[in-house]
Parts: sequence; C-alpha cells; structure tokens
Amino acid sequence: MSNWKLKVVAGLLALGMSAPAAAGALARREARQEARIVQGVQSGQLTAREAGRLERREARVAATIARDRADGGGLTPAERARANAMLDRSSRAISRQKHDAQHR
Repeated sequence: MSNWKLKVVAGLLALGMSAPAAAGALARREARQEARIVQGVQSGQLTAREAGRLERREARVAATIARDRADGGGLTPAERARANAMLDRSSRAISRQKHDAQHR
C-alpha cells in the first residue's frame, strides 16, 4: 500500500475513533456535574428545591443527548456542539446556585 493510502486509512480510523471518545467525554462531563449537585446538597450549598431543579435540567440534557445518539450514527459535530452548549449552561447554573445566599 502506498504512503498516501496509509495516511488516508489512518485518518479514517482516527475519525472513527474520535466519535466514541467524544461520547465518553460527554458522559464523564454529565457524571461530574451530577457529582457537583450531590456534593452541593451534602455540604448545604444547595437546597432540596435547587437540587431538584438542577437534576431535572441535567435529565433534560441527558435525554437530548440520548435522542441525538438514537439515530444510530452517533453524534454529528452540530449535535455535539449543542450538547456541549447545554452542558455549559447547566454547569453555570450549578455554580450560580451553589454560590448564592440560599443554604439548607
């Protein structure tokens, strides 16, 4: 096989491997945010009501990601960008709620 063909094959393999890695990254990020909510409840930084709202928000994000993955092709770059934007907003909401004046 010629050198350029090897590069093409290697590039295609790399593309195929990046989608599962991105899916894993989203799952790890979701898990970290869930852990932040639990930690906030345990430390008293989040009230039960705040935690409930944040949990529902996280569930909506997870449902959106699952729905986007359900088509069988994984996440497209646009879907991945949307998921990251949703997780960014959710992360900011967790931070705001943990650092507001309300305590358990």
